[in-house]
Amino acid sequence: MSRLLYMSPGLVCFRCKYRPQKLGSFSSLFMSQCNSHLTSGGAEQRRCLIPGEVQRRCLIPGGAEQRRCLIPGEVQRRCLIPGEVQRRCLIPGEVQRRCLIPGGAEQCRCFIHGGAERRCLIPGGAQQRRCLTAPQRVFNNYNGGQSKLWLLGIGAGFLLAIGLRQYVYNHERCECDSEKREKRHLASKYCDAIDTCRDLVQRIKDEVGAPGVVVGVAVDGAQVWCEGLGYADLENRVPCNPDTVMRIASISKPLTAAAVARMWEEGKLDLDAAVQTYVPEFPQKQFEGKDVTITSRMLLSHLSGIRHYEKDPKKVREEKEKAKRLLKPAEKKEKNSAEIKHKEKLDENTNKGTNSSGKRKREFEQEEYYLKDSFENIIQALDLFKDDPLIFKPGTTFLYSTHAFTLLSAVLERAAGQRFLDVMQKMFRELGMLNTMPDENDPIIYNRSRFYHFNKKRRIVNCPYVDNSYKWAGGGFLSTAGDLLLFGNALLYSYQVGELQHADGSLPGFLRPSTAKAMWTPVDQTQPSWDKDGQYGQGWLVVEKQQKYGQCRTRRHYVSHTGGAVGASSVLLVLPSETLYAADHRARPPQGVVVTIITNMQSVGLNTTALKIAYEFEKVRLG
Repeated sequence: MSRLLYMSPGLVCFRCKYRPQKLGSFSSLFMSQCNSHLTSGGAEQRRCLIPGEVQRRCLIPGGAEQRRCLIPGEVQRRCLIPGEVQRRCLIPGEVQRRCLIPGGAEQCRCFIHGGAERRCLIPGGAQQRRCLTAPQRVFNNYNGGQSKLWLLGIGAGFLLAIGLRQYVYNHERCECDSEKREKRHLASKYCDAIDTCRDLVQRIKDEVGAPGVVVGVAVDGAQVWCEGLGYADLENRVPCNPDTVMRIASISKPLTAAAVARMWEEGKLDLDAAVQTYVPEFPQKQFEGKDVTITSRMLLSHLSGIRHYEKDPKKVREEKEKAKRLLKPAEKKEKNSAEIKHKEKLDENTNKGTNSSGKRKREFEQEEYYLKDSFENIIQALDLFKDDPLIFKPGTTFLYSTHAFTLLSAVLERAAGQRFLDVMQKMFRELGMLNTMPDENDPIIYNRSRFYHFNKKRRIVNCPYVDNSYKWAGGGFLSTAGDLLLFGNALLYSYQVGELQHADGSLPGFLRPSTAKAMWTPVDQTQPSWDKDGQYGQGWLVVEKQQKYGQCRTRRHYVSHTGGAVGASSVLLVLPSETLYAADHRARPPQGVVVTIITNMQSVGLNTTALKIAYEFEKVRLG
């Protein structure tokens, strides 16, 4: 009863929160009388906690009296000195006696009439009676046992939580562990190839003076190596890593080509229709006084005759002629020194034109590379070139053109009925390319690299501000090495899944197999300057398998695309497996090697390096 608190207008138990029905009616809970002597000689104490009651306390032996009254009319007596007896009544009619010192004193506690237990607590035969009825024992030991129960409950709950966690998450954790083990196994399998290719990339990086490079390799659809070398930000010493976001430049063209192919599969776009069918804002073109037709298929293969960054048609034609002249034998010897000097000068200019690195450097002298104007839409961007004359007759001569892909994006936009960037973002989500986005300057893009180039004194400096909104489709996207590997694997899967006679539950590819094969089929009269072995397909450079002589070079079939932009160079290469059959079973697509390299330095040739890396991993794959 000493644990009861007085709360007006009644008493409340601070543990069980029981409140009497009315003031002074706590006897409805216990109905007990408690008498207690606290000092020798029958001293008595009374304490009153309810108005009107009286409390007396005597703390000195010799008859002093203390009374404590908890409820009107109820008395408690307690004896703390030898020879005295304590009685406590918890239930009407029940008496408890307790002797606290040796000498034969006896304690009795009874909670229910007729049920008692005797226990000797002190020497000399002292006994205690306790009722074993469960509810009363729980109530009697409530105060002392509650803390123990709490501790037991907390401990049991903790053990149960650990057990449930082990049981519920054990399977998932095993799957995660299996994936980690598989990655570790792949890394250990290709560790020698990784070391060799890392050394190769490091040498190329040092040779060209690139601040940072990120390289990624996937084998049979699984990423086995992705690593950053150097710095994404020289000023702040931020190192490159697999999540570094860089400009992918003209690798944007294969991305746009995939979106166009998807739209063609859905029947919304006719590749052989004139572009004016979808974009009437683009004027009807003429060549040598005759009307000509430009189609989306021509735009995909760079056969439209639309200019690139060089605006002067005469200059472009001269460069083409110089490039062809290298392939022809000399018809006659020079007759005089003037002709010799002229020829030497011509050859010097020709060599510069055919040298891919020198050509790229001259290309970056074009003013349109450094446009700072923001274009609200693609139709507005057409104003840059739509009124310029065609360089060649459409369908006759290969002329690489970023502006042609800008026109293609306008066709795609009208065919889809959506903004071009919305179409592309939807495709990126389907492919899982969550780190690929347009190269906009305003948004905060995490892990975005800085971009660099060499000045006239051959020192690395920051690239100037540019706005790429005029060429989203041809070179305006940002991405990571991991995202580009996903894209390469998706197209490789689409290309190979059609070779399975029995699908065995295989999912369809992002594109139909026939569509992927058409994209990776070379088109006549399309010889790109950056790879003499290949021809251009539809958005990709295609190299076909070839071996002319026994025990000589065997050329593998592969596809690739390089890119160059202000402060960036890139390459994406896909080397398909020659067969889908393994030694003991039919392999599942994708089968082959995908390589990508991106760097934050412009005018860097990476296609040959990517091909060497692909062959290095292919040897281990087949070994």
